[in-house]
Amino acid sequence: MRFTFTPAQDAFRAEVRGFLRSEMEAGTFSPRCGDLFQTGSREFSRKMAERGWIGMTWPREHGGQGRPYVDKAILMEELFRVQAPIGYHFLADRQVGPALIHFGSKQQKEFFLPRIVRADEGVSFCLLFSEPNAGSDLAGVATTALRDGDEYIVNGQKVWTSRAHVADFGWLLARTDPDPSANRYRSVSEFIVDMKSPGITVRPIVNMAGESNFNEVFFEDVRVPAASLVGEENAGFKQIMAQMDYERAGLERLMQNYPLFEQLKQHVRDMDPSETPETLRAWARDQVAQLEIEYSVGRLLCYYTAWTIDQGKTPTAQAAMCKAFCTRYEQKVNDVASQILGPVCQIRRGDPWSPLRGDLAESLLWGPSYTLQGGSVEVLKNIVALRGLGLPRK
Repeated sequence: MRFTFTPAQDAFRAEVRGFLRSEMEAGTFSPRCGDLFQTGSREFSRKMAERGWIGMTWPREHGGQGRPYVDKAILMEELFRVQAPIGYHFLADRQVGPALIHFGSKQQKEFFLPRIVRADEGVSFCLLFSEPNAGSDLAGVATTALRDGDEYIVNGQKVWTSRAHVADFGWLLARTDPDPSANRYRSVSEFIVDMKSPGITVRPIVNMAGESNFNEVFFEDVRVPAASLVGEENAGFKQIMAQMDYERAGLERLMQNYPLFEQLKQHVRDMDPSETPETLRAWARDQVAQLEIEYSVGRLLCYYTAWTIDQGKTPTAQAAMCKAFCTRYEQKVNDVASQILGPVCQIRRGDPWSPLRGDLAESLLWGPSYTLQGGSVEVLKNIVALRGLGLPRK
């Protein structure tokens, strides 16, 4: 792996930074911590599409540019550095598009891929995976999709579905073989579901941050065309495991609270010696230096995973290790910042006494979800042990 970027990649990074700077100066958005997918602007996504920055790693025959994943990582690092509003196209670009390229039908590819790349209206996605009793263990999904002629009838419940309240389509995992004796890893399938279909109810979940971006989604005799099946029937678990590497390995797993980290560093630099004991300032500098080191480690893990994909390899263990490390790091940023700032860290955004623009309070409330979304740390460690280190199951 190269630990330096090419001149072309440095130029690309400068181009992205210039674009983002101009958008912030125009008032399009401002950096703030929160949910990864909370902010989404189709107008902003269209501007990215015009520059060829959506689907940039996809093959050219599918509307992409065939660029390396390291280039994509550069783009995502700069976007998350300032928390750009990419929610409209993010899931479709990161996960849905690559899955369709690998497993989708000709009709599905022709319909969705060009529209995703252009950030057209009506092609935003949510991921309908987790259920009340099947989160990290997706083979345990209970939602059923039973064949009825040219349709499947879907019944069940999903939970923790980001953006389900605004998405046009859902990427659904459901059980298509109801036989209790069937192998649970070979009895689920993937579907594309129109979120406006009769029988779908979306109920918002208000979390402890006071946000309602997560949702419960209920399916009651929802009819889905058979043509909406993605890939092979009952092969959904194998397909989805290939897709999870794209979800786990991105720089979003390292930089969800990056604006807070930048503000924390500046706060420590600005500590007034006349008001703050030297022992506290020395300790704070040491803690921030350690965070800087660990950030660099996480960044290298993310780029290494991208480089692994560019080598034509499947980065299952690398992606799991990357996410396990990076999300724990994000929580550590919250912990260190709250220790340095003290009790005022609880004052939320909008109050004049709120430190660090209120980002710390928001980040503390979002923090517990960092190590759960996209696969819990415990599951990821098992993946590293089994597939990375080759350890026995027992």
